Amino acid sequence: MKSEQRIGASEGLKHVRYEIRGRLARRAHELERQGYEIVSLNIGNPRAFGLRTPETMRLAMIENLGDSEGYCHQKGIFPAREAVVMQQQERGITGVSAEEVFIGNGVSELIDLTLRALLNEGDEVLVPSPDYPLWTAAVTLNRGRAVHYPCRPQNGFVPDPEELERLTTPRTRAIVIINPNNPTGAVYPRAVLEALACLAQRHGLVVFSDEIYDQMTYDGAVFVPMATLVRDTLCATLSGLSKVYRACGYRVGWVAFSGRTREAADYLNALELLASLRLCSNVMAQWAVQTALGGHQSVRELVCPGGRLHESRQAILAAVERSDFLTLAPPGGAMYAFVGVDPARLPDFDDQQFALDLLEQKHVLVAPGVSFNVGYRNHFRVTNLPDAATLREVFARIEGLLSDYAAATPVSTPREAPKGNVVTLK
Repeated sequence: MKSEQRIGASEGLKHVRYEIRGRLARRAHELERQGYEIVSLNIGNPRAFGLRTPETMRLAMIENLGDSEGYCHQKGIFPAREAVVMQQQERGITGVSAEEVFIGNGVSELIDLTLRALLNEGDEVLVPSPDYPLWTAAVTLNRGRAVHYPCRPQNGFVPDPEELERLTTPRTRAIVIINPNNPTGAVYPRAVLEALACLAQRHGLVVFSDEIYDQMTYDGAVFVPMATLVRDTLCATLSGLSKVYRACGYRVGWVAFSGRTREAADYLNALELLASLRLCSNVMAQWAVQTALGGHQSVRELVCPGGRLHESRQAILAAVERSDFLTLAPPGGAMYAFVGVDPARLPDFDDQQFALDLLEQKHVLVAPGVSFNVGYRNHFRVTNLPDAATLREVFARIEGLLSDYAAATPVSTPREAPKGNVVTLK
């Protein structure tokens, strides 16, 4: 007789979440198979909205197909690593050579590898809240403990360095900084980054600076590379081709180490060991890196006034301005908006139920705020990748659903509007 014993999942996954591609996304696929057209705003996937990778990058891969059939060095091909070095040098970051650059199968793989090489059981990592949830998941998977530092809506989602200081303990090994931020679009001021650099240097923390959206800024927001501020500890700058160069499917990311690399030799050797165990990353797509970083930066045309991403962002801001229910700290960068719902208008609002209702009733897929490791339940994330007309239609559907909620909710006394750089509406 066949055994009836169930095959269970690893206990190590008990506290690991990635709801952006979870239950709601699976339900969206079911609806699509039934013939419904779903507007999927849950993932920042440029190709899904007609944004193409620059042709020069595709040609670079085609021209080097013959050199892409074998394994390459575990750190990546030299031209790709050298291109990252050149970019770092142009930004004023010194002391980086190709030996301090690792190419990976997207930044996602490198997040896992860099943490795996560092953490021991129970080590703590300071992670922003809200965060890109892979950071929290990777800390957990690699036996660490994610300690979330708050980036509050009323402060434009910018962290308070004094709060991070209070959260730092003898077990803290690293700090994660996501700038420009996913999911909020916050671009951190230089003074805040300087304070975070000082904190890391004072406590000997490794700085993991996730800068995948580095060239996506709007309306005068200034991106400051973290490695230009970190001198007396190790700084790992992570970036890649996925977002700025609209090449998510190429799966090419990199991490460049600067600062006290000599003192981190054992750690970097451990990282190289892990890189060797997976042999190498996608060789063919690495040939696009040099062309991407050294060529025309077409993303600037997308984020400037009149550009696709700029105008889509403006459509979101205008929709929130018209809304009776929504609030928003205007995103200064990236390709997302972390939209709030006024609890005075809808005191029983639940982000997960809202996301499910929006999908089932209005055929729009968003990511509920709780997916990003926050303690409140009145936010959701959308991407500004669709064109402005699509986003106007989406927010009309959102407003319709919220109006239905309000019609079924007892009237409450309006409270004082939030302070700070938050757009609060009516």
